[in-house]
Amino acid sequence: MASWQVQEAKTKLSEVIDRAISEGPQTITRHGKARAVVISIDEYESLAKKRSFKDFLLNGPRFDIDIERSKELPREIDLE
Repeated sequence: MASWQVQEAKTKLSEVIDRAISEGPQTITRHGKARAVVISIDEYESLAKKRSFKDFLLNGPRFDIDIERSKELPREIDLE
């Protein structure tokens, strides 16, 4: 992943965008630390479509399954 300092990214924004499209994510740094990433719109849309596991469970496919709970009493536990 290519890395750009903020000032360089500002002056070469078109190049940063072009490289994000052709080469992949471009990291922007400030004071030597990664602060942002520029990605192509295609990559963004691909990431935006992914659902969280929680969302999958809450909104996933529904199955008509008839489950009956056992009527047996729970087993006894020796507490000694």
